Amino acid sequence: MVKLTIDGTEHEVEAGLTVLQACEQIGIEIPRFCYHERLSIAGNCRMCLVDMERAPKPVASCAMPVGEGMVIRTNTPEVQKMRKGVMEFLLINHPLDCPICDQGGECDLQDQAMAFGADTSRYDENKRAVKDKDFGPLIKPIMTRCIHCTRCVRFASEVAGVPELGATGRGENTEIGTYVQKALSSELSGNMIDLCPVGALTNGPYAFHARSWELKKTESVDVMDALGSNIRIDARGPEVMRVLPRLNEDINEEWISDKTRFACDGLTKQRLDRPYVRKDGKLVEATWPEALSAVADAAKGLKGEEMAAVAGDQADCESMTALKDLMTALGSANIDCRQDGAKSDAGVRASYIFNSTIAGIDRASNVLLVGCNPRLDAPVLNARIRKRMVMASAAGDSFRVGVVGPDADMTYPTAHQGDGADALQAIADGKGDFAKMMQDAERPMIIVGQDALARGDGAAVLALARKAADACGVVSDDWNGFNVLQRAASRVGGLDIGFVPGEGGKDVDGILAGAADGSIKMVYLLGADEIDTSRLGNAFVVYQGHHGDDGAHRADVILPGAAYTEKNGTYVNTEGRVQLGRLAVYPPGDAREDWTIVRALSDPMGQKLPYDNLRQLRARMVELNANFLNVDITAPAEWQDFGTDGDIDAAPFHGGVDNFYMTDPISRASETMARCTETFIRGEQRKTGTDG
Repeated sequence: MVKLTIDGTEHEVEAGLTVLQACEQIGIEIPRFCYHERLSIAGNCRMCLVDMERAPKPVASCAMPVGEGMVIRTNTPEVQKMRKGVMEFLLINHPLDCPICDQGGECDLQDQAMAFGADTSRYDENKRAVKDKDFGPLIKPIMTRCIHCTRCVRFASEVAGVPELGATGRGENTEIGTYVQKALSSELSGNMIDLCPVGALTNGPYAFHARSWELKKTESVDVMDALGSNIRIDARGPEVMRVLPRLNEDINEEWISDKTRFACDGLTKQRLDRPYVRKDGKLVEATWPEALSAVADAAKGLKGEEMAAVAGDQADCESMTALKDLMTALGSANIDCRQDGAKSDAGVRASYIFNSTIAGIDRASNVLLVGCNPRLDAPVLNARIRKRMVMASAAGDSFRVGVVGPDADMTYPTAHQGDGADALQAIADGKGDFAKMMQDAERPMIIVGQDALARGDGAAVLALARKAADACGVVSDDWNGFNVLQRAASRVGGLDIGFVPGEGGKDVDGILAGAADGSIKMVYLLGADEIDTSRLGNAFVVYQGHHGDDGAHRADVILPGAAYTEKNGTYVNTEGRVQLGRLAVYPPGDAREDWTIVRALSDPMGQKLPYDNLRQLRARMVELNANFLNVDITAPAEWQDFGTDGDIDAAPFHGGVDNFYMTDPISRASETMARCTETFIRGEQRKTGTDG
């Protein structure tokens, strides 16, 4: 600990802190623009200048380490004059366009000019102007407003791992740009908008749509991937205007992916806002009683084994619980939440969650990625792996990432071990340098992705991954480094409540095969759009969802549900953390919350469900799995045997995400995601000649 005096009072702080951090700890506000706690120190805005005794000139508090016996003054007349001078310089060339700037009301420059700036300027020369750059379809740059804090540059190179931004020129001619005119290709680029302390980088699709003080703010969780990033949904009236990250150190820190942030415009496109019933080969509008009666009539006379249900990737736990109870009451064991066909072992929780927790990545010694590309499956988690590598490099530690699967650009160095299960078998057998490195590591980690499990031999691959974990010492008394990275927000919750085939029941592949051969006569799709609907044959298909996607096109009855922003729902993220999503806007038209639809349907089907409100339904969820009692808490899972030994296909693990920007009904309906697809996916295909 270090003792120093700040503003006449002696304080004791931890060694290694900067003066700015020490002041923040004791409650003294220091203005800053370039400093950010998650980025390296630049010290180039000079707004954080303070007076230090015996120093020949003012010091930048963000770059000055604390020292024993330091005497710091933060609010003397001299310091106030320094801040006014710095602010005056910053405003020399800043345009006076606050009335039309999207950063208005949330601008650090506005706030600090009011709090620390002067009320006059001595400069009347012409302001400079900077030509705007093209950063792609997501970020709208107005670079005349830029104050050269370089936060965006440091984020791109340090956090996102895509060093495409930099500063060119000197002095007044300095400009932030991409060197070569190209769009920012990071899946995390939207976070630069939050980092920018002025209006130089703004949200392109949101530009000129609303002001911050007009918006109703709702804290919720993201369902675009299985990470469960904490978000804030900003809405005006019935429309979601934007999605922003919420701070959660254990999950997403303060970052979110571009799909999470920008796909929200898809919530208003191609929506299902009323029930439909197919008559004479065409879907026609119907009332709720008509639609529910049509489903009940189709189910009459059917045996339990002739009915099946599949839950989609964004289904909430409440609706899956209600649908499971209804199917069980009807005598059907043909239910599955794994629409990609993943061979997860629902009986052993340790086999399908991220056991070390997401924050545990910060403690890992080495990581082996098996059949996953975290950059596309969960970009924020990928940034955490990169952060661990950067931390290890700074500390002089050895931290390596091995890859079994496609050798893709993860934004950090990787050691490619092979393309398929034979490479994983070699590691399980202790062969090779990386296997020895894993065995010698204090806290080794294995991350198994859905590309490895969503195959016919997925259960055997899972068993092999467990053998590799045992061989490498991945599990010890105080560490479980065996992790499964899910892609679907509903997957862990569905496995927790047992939305999987019961005794004698069929999984997704069996359901589709049964529908094709006629043994399954009725299929209930709960937002399931990623299955091959062409295999449904002549089965009667009920689709409950919020967008007119693949499932709705094949449906005989459409029951309009609510998107994740339109209901109070429970989601369990990939590490097994139970989180609550909250209603930000109401569903459009006649659409209803999903569990209420299943509850209403149970009545005409003669199997009335025993819960009438959300509290009773959540009590039923606790009956199915006690983990639902522990909201926002991760509980360690018991380490047991899982997987099934068997023959393993020699085929390589293939990347399952072809287009990061369109993986679900909401993002496929988004105009912004369509522009991203055209810019980043189609554009790259045209460059490489792989666009067909």
